[in-house]
Amino acid sequence: MTQQSGLRNAVLVDGVRIPFLRSGSDFKNLMSYDLGQMAIKSLLTRTQIDPGKVDWVMLGSVVSNLSTSNVARDAALAAGIPPHVPAATVILACVSANKAITGAIDLIRTGQADVVIAGGTESLSDIPIRFRKRFRQKLIESQKYRGVFDYLKFFKGLRPADLLPEIPSISEFSTGRTMGQDCDRLAARIGVSREEQDAFALQSHHNAARAVENGWLKPEIAPARIPPKFKIVEEDNGIRGDTTLDRLAGLKPAFVKPYGTLTAGNSSFLTDGAAVTLIMAEETARALGYQPKARFRSYAYTAQDPEDELLLGPAYATPKVLDQAGLSLKDIQVFEFHEAFAAQVVANLKCLDSDQFAREKLGRDQKVGAVPPEKLNSWGGSLSLGHPFGATGARLVTTAANRLIQEDGEFALIASCAAGAVGNAIVLERCR
Repeated sequence: MTQQSGLRNAVLVDGVRIPFLRSGSDFKNLMSYDLGQMAIKSLLTRTQIDPGKVDWVMLGSVVSNLSTSNVARDAALAAGIPPHVPAATVILACVSANKAITGAIDLIRTGQADVVIAGGTESLSDIPIRFRKRFRQKLIESQKYRGVFDYLKFFKGLRPADLLPEIPSISEFSTGRTMGQDCDRLAARIGVSREEQDAFALQSHHNAARAVENGWLKPEIAPARIPPKFKIVEEDNGIRGDTTLDRLAGLKPAFVKPYGTLTAGNSSFLTDGAAVTLIMAEETARALGYQPKARFRSYAYTAQDPEDELLLGPAYATPKVLDQAGLSLKDIQVFEFHEAFAAQVVANLKCLDSDQFAREKLGRDQKVGAVPPEKLNSWGGSLSLGHPFGATGARLVTTAANRLIQEDGEFALIASCAAGAVGNAIVLERCR
C-alpha cells in the first residue's frame, strides 16, 4: 500500500525495545506477556504520551502462551493502557510486528485511529510443550468420568510413547523441513558459499559491537528490570564483537550434516525480547507537540511457493514497495534487512542484483539493483542483535528511523522474510 489522495499520513513518533537476550538467559523465567508490558511501559515513559489518548495496541507474537492467548491485551493492561482501549495479537511468523505496524498505519490512514502502539513480543524460553495427541484425547475424555471404574479405564489403549512430551517443531508445516534446512538448499541453488556467509555474519557482529561502543543503540533500548530481585539488564547479550573468521570457519554444519554451509555462527539465535513503536496521524503528532521521526511512505507484502522460495521474500517485496513509493534502490540511504541467516540475506541481495531473476521471477526487463554494503544493517542485525520472532519488525523500523536521522538520509527500506514464504517491505521517509 502506498499513500493515496484523501488518506492521512501515518508517522513514527518513536520506538523502543527492551534488550534482546539469548533464550535461556536473564529472561528465561518470564513470559512474552512480561516482556511486552515492559516494552509498552518504556514507550509510555519515554514519549510521555497520555495512555488515554491511545486508540489501539497491536502486538505480534508467534509462539503463544495459552495463558495469554491475546498477549497484546494482557500486556497493554499491565502496562497501564486504559481498559477501554482495544488490543489485538497478530501472528504472521517473523513479520508479525511488521503486520502489527502496517495494521496501525491502515487504522490511521483511514481515520479509524489517531494514536496506535504497535510492535511485538516473544519469549522463546517459554515455548508450550504438550502431551501427545492420544494422551490429550484421554485427558479430555476424563472430564466426563463420574466414577472410580471410569478412571480405571484411563490407560486402556495407551502406549508408553503416548506419555512422552511433544516439543513443538520449528519445521515448515507445508514442507516438513526446518527453515535452516530450506536455507541450506537456497544457498546451494543460488550459489552462496560458506565463506560469504561467515563474512556476512562477522560483519553483522562487528557492526553491532561498533554501534554499542558508539552509543548508537542506546536511544532504542530501555533497561529491563527483571523480577523478583529486579536485576537491571541494559544491553543485548548476543553480540560477539570479538569473533573472527577463523572461529566462524571452525563451526560444524547445524542443519544439513555433514555437507551443509549453515552453522550456529552464521544463523540467528533463539531470542527473548519485545519492541514497540508509537505511530500517529501526522497532524495528531504535531498537535500534541511531537516531532515525528519518519513518515510511512509505502508498504508491501508478497508470498511465494514455500517449496523453493521460502526465504526470498525481500527479493519480491523490495521492487513492489519501491514501485509503490515511486522510488528506486538508488533513492534509498538506509537499508535494514532482517537477518534470519547470513545465507538468506546474501541470496536475496544476489537476486535483487540479477537480470535473470528479474526476468524470470519479477517480470521486469532488468535487475532491481545492488544494495550498497555500507548502507546495509550498519548497526548490526538479527544475526548479532537477536531475533525474537514477533518483535523484530519493530526493531527494524525503529533502527531505520534512527539511522535516517543520524546519517542525514531521506528514505529507508526495511525488508524481511517469514515462514510460509511471506515477504514484507516498508519504505520510511524522514520527517524534517
